[in-house]
Amino acid sequence: MRTILLIFLHVSLSIGLDSSPSLGPNVEQLSPIYYTNKTSEPRNYQSSAIQNYNVEIPNEPYTIGFQYHNYEQMTKFLRATTSRFPTLTALYSIGKSVQGRDLWVMVVSASPYEHMIGKPDVKYVANMHGNEAISRELMLHLIHHLVMSYSSDPYIRWLLDNTRIHILPSMNPDGFEVAKEGTCDGGQGRYNARGFDLNRNFPDYFKQNNKRTQPETDAVKEWISKIQFVLSGSLHGGALVASYPFDNTPNSLFQNYAAPSLTPDDDVFKHLALIYATNHAKMSRGVACKSSTPGFKQGITNGAAWYPLTGGMQDFNYVWYGCMEVTLEVSCCKYPPAQEIPRYWEDNKMSLIKFLSEAHRGVHGFVMDEGGSPIEKVSLKIKARDIGFQTTRYGEFWRILLPGMYKLEVYADGFVPREIEFMVVNDHPTLLNVTLYPAKYGVMYPKPVTSPSKSMIAPVPPPPSDVDITFPQD
Repeated sequence: MRTILLIFLHVSLSIGLDSSPSLGPNVEQLSPIYYTNKTSEPRNYQSSAIQNYNVEIPNEPYTIGFQYHNYEQMTKFLRATTSRFPTLTALYSIGKSVQGRDLWVMVVSASPYEHMIGKPDVKYVANMHGNEAISRELMLHLIHHLVMSYSSDPYIRWLLDNTRIHILPSMNPDGFEVAKEGTCDGGQGRYNARGFDLNRNFPDYFKQNNKRTQPETDAVKEWISKIQFVLSGSLHGGALVASYPFDNTPNSLFQNYAAPSLTPDDDVFKHLALIYATNHAKMSRGVACKSSTPGFKQGITNGAAWYPLTGGMQDFNYVWYGCMEVTLEVSCCKYPPAQEIPRYWEDNKMSLIKFLSEAHRGVHGFVMDEGGSPIEKVSLKIKARDIGFQTTRYGEFWRILLPGMYKLEVYADGFVPREIEFMVVNDHPTLLNVTLYPAKYGVMYPKPVTSPSKSMIAPVPPPPSDVDITFPQD
């Protein structure tokens, strides 16, 4: 394995592994780098599921209609997809809902069963609130579009050749089963079968979350602890906006009004939110869903500036695992009539694809010892951005960054820490390989700070008393 990895690193020791599809007409010639089984990253919880779920489906036309799919229909479609496209898809379950429904995830990639060394994993999570149903259908249509376009669309081919896309169409299948089509507001089906809001059920950095953890939440936490996702989108309904971290604020114990709560990567999160909003047919216009509520400038917002919440999934992804997640509110009506699904699909199709490609922006590389062996669980952070991330078992790392000069801080037990300056450009990601050298016996080095200070955000004065503040339930 060491020989294969060293050859790969020697060949790609320049900036820009796997160029962006915008760089020229040769994109169709790009292909993933395949490795033997000795270097494929094992997914024990996934491989057994694949054996069980990739079953033969009768020879039926492979289509997906513009209608809502209940749990059985969704399962049938996913199984039909992986049966029809076994080299592009793999189906696995990350756990079960309260009522025993599988939380299906479909991988869509040129390497669906094996991690592609040096290439990122990304994800979409939809239907977290069971009554926000349009997101569930968007994910099924996205799966269909990706597999059907792979052979004919150079951009889709590039994306699947260089990315592993994990799609969880329904995190709350129990809630969906009791929600009602045509209901734009209200809470029927929002919660899981025990009455818990899953987007208030994750550990919270700013405030202790005492809500009893739910099986759906536990499954997602376990999932993202096993796969190092670089980028994620959480799809919701009830508004038209891309909302980015933080959702909570250091002042959450003392205030009940909305105020911005900005991350150390605020520039990147705004960029990611704008990528989705500007590629959407309407979102970036900032049109309000209701005349009684204001719209969002450019179709984006900081989560806490909209309304603060404790236990949200996007903050958990970012603080605990360094995964940059944006919440995508894709419909003013939570459960619009089925005849409107084609419009929502056309509105969101380009955004869904372009957003995922942002995982190929910034810096990526490998951390190795002086013998060329990869070092796992190395702590890294961008200087002055106190949210850390780690290397995989193959020493890989990724970080989405905008063009500029940066310093990477690298720390591993038993090695001399390093600080490396590098440049990010707009046209392609920067490949940065790092070699660590053993520390002298008995020498201890301080571990870098990898989480932001809770006092990093100055207190914001409350709004005037005559302003009516109401928080939506999205």
